[in-house]
Amino acid sequence: MAEEELPGVLILDIGGTHGVLENLAALLKKHFCLITMKEFLENKKDMSKKIQSVFVFECRPTIDRELLESLPNLKVIGNSGVGVDHLDLKMISTFGVKVTNTPHAVADPTADIGMALMLASARRLVEGKVLNLPGS
Repeated sequence: MAEEELPGVLILDIGGTHGVLENLAALLKKHFCLITMKEFLENKKDMSKKIQSVFVFECRPTIDRELLESLPNLKVIGNSGVGVDHLDLKMISTFGVKVTNTPHAVADPTADIGMALMLASARRLVEGKVLNLPGS
């Protein structure tokens, strides 16, 4: 499928402080034409028609009425996180746009880290490691 045929997805940026991770962007590029917020703002007239999805990564870009009004072909907002409390679902639904999220994506790793921290604190592993450092 040529890049022109791929549906456009709006993202804040690739890399940097708040952008989509580069390896995730590479995966998205297989299925979408990535359009950064900067590219969108520089050429709203042409880009707005291409964008069918917005990928929200770390609560960015901010989804507000102005953005939704400028995206006439928007079908879905994909949130890469567990909660959607940062999104105004009622307002978004008035535009006929669906919202998705990944509620179970980090459940197992979170439980693993929680167990590791409890075991480490119960056995004072961190203190033992710090006290036995060479040169301390």
